[in-house]
Amino acid sequence: MERIRITDHAEGQDRVLTDDALAFLLELHDAFECSRQQLLQDRRKRRAALADGETPRFLEATAHVREDDSWRVAPPAPGLEDRRVEITGPIERKMTINALNSGAKVWLADCEDASSPLWRNVIASQVNLQDAIRDRISFTSPAGKEYRVTATETPTIVVRPRGWHLDEHRIVVDGKPMSGSLVDFGLHLFHNGRELIARGRGPYFYLPKLEDHREARLWDDVFVLAQDRLGIDRGTIRATVLIETITAAFEMEEILWQLREHSAGLNAGRWDYLFSMIKAFRLRGPDFVLPDRARLTMTAPFMRAYTEQLVRACHRRGAHAIGGMAAFVPSAKDPVATERALRAVAADKSREAGDGFDGSWVAHPGLVETCRAAFDAVLGDRPHQLDRSRDDVAVDAAALIDLSTTEGEITDAGLRSNIEIAIRYMEAWLRGHGAVAIHSLMEDAATAEISRSQVWQWIHNESVTSDGRTVTRERCEAIVAELAASFGEGEDDRFREAIELFRETALEEAYPAFLTLAGTERYLGDGARRPATGPVPVQVAADEPAEARTAA
Repeated sequence: MERIRITDHAEGQDRVLTDDALAFLLELHDAFECSRQQLLQDRRKRRAALADGETPRFLEATAHVREDDSWRVAPPAPGLEDRRVEITGPIERKMTINALNSGAKVWLADCEDASSPLWRNVIASQVNLQDAIRDRISFTSPAGKEYRVTATETPTIVVRPRGWHLDEHRIVVDGKPMSGSLVDFGLHLFHNGRELIARGRGPYFYLPKLEDHREARLWDDVFVLAQDRLGIDRGTIRATVLIETITAAFEMEEILWQLREHSAGLNAGRWDYLFSMIKAFRLRGPDFVLPDRARLTMTAPFMRAYTEQLVRACHRRGAHAIGGMAAFVPSAKDPVATERALRAVAADKSREAGDGFDGSWVAHPGLVETCRAAFDAVLGDRPHQLDRSRDDVAVDAAALIDLSTTEGEITDAGLRSNIEIAIRYMEAWLRGHGAVAIHSLMEDAATAEISRSQVWQWIHNESVTSDGRTVTRERCEAIVAELAASFGEGEDDRFREAIELFRETALEEAYPAFLTLAGTERYLGDGARRPATGPVPVQVAADEPAEARTAA
């Protein structure tokens, strides 16, 4: 393809980037890249307005969509009728096999927050999807352990492509990078769409990071063109949208309406939603400053408002409502802590099932049975509870953004935890690992975003920890210095770059919208810096004036 240039190479690339597949990607690019760029520009304007004090609201222009009781989304697609347990994770070969053997109803095959966008991962994800769908996937570890799919019934595969904001720097069209969203979506659909249909399921997707209904409309336009181009019946593609931004929370029914013939429901993407709340209101003063990350549970009033209004919107329109992530990682080495955590997971999933959700997420196979039991207790033999309308839930704009009633403190331990988790995750992400177990929790890009964003917000709001000390850049740098000494200097580690990236995204005056975007531009994209060498630099900076505010 004369207009397309591939700037890197990875094993399996010839299977994935065939001439016909690249021609399909080019057609998607030509049809939708201008619209994508316009929507990204509109995002930046909206974020600036929020930072300047604008309050999110339900749209007057789309009131007719919300007020019309007659419309519904398409009925559940084959393999998506029963979604009571969904397991998530990167499309690494071993983890793919573990997910297929997990007993979950759905596997969210993640090209986004649980995947580091190294080129080898982008290509391997597509190779592994091809092999998994065709029942030919296996893996042998360096120690000689063999992994094979042994389950008689495997989960329905739902692929999460990267968000609209992320580019694929290794596929360049007319000198500019292609959309990571269209690359992940297009390659999966092109290679696997017909095969999935032939096997009685279909090409299904999770759509991340949407900020309004127009971004959903763009996806719907992509689906229509792609199906027509490949000779697939319209409505065969189905998509579940993650409601993980505060602006999308005000347009849930509009998002369902835009995707209605392709809709598979909405998901309460709790971690990215928390990240979005912090990002949107980071300069609004103490009433919008949240306590330690560990205190931010789904029982917080603003999170209850979000999840209950999501279930109401979905069931009113005949769409599945899928609950949030359980991130705990069970450990045989600490049975007491594991048992305590499993009880908490069971309570969380029981609350979701009781609220009307039709299923929920787990990050580890060891949580599948706990989640299933909670939903079995409510659903019984029914595949879902779409008949539960939740008309008792009020559509309440104020409740969605009232953070002032959130209980909990900011503690020194919480500050240290945020800094450590952010740096450890960034280091693993730079080495190619998108989902990382840290202190018995599965961390991904979303949880790292919360960690670094809270640090930024606490500094710029001069927040005070429970021991009476103000959170300053100097204090954070001192913690970074302590952690740097504990990290050591492994031959292959990337802690130096991770600390640089943490400083850029958490300690500087400017606030980058996404650490993954900043990290890709700095280390993984065109003109990326070479890996740094030498000891990790330690800085102890003087306090900087809090009056200087920069809105991303």
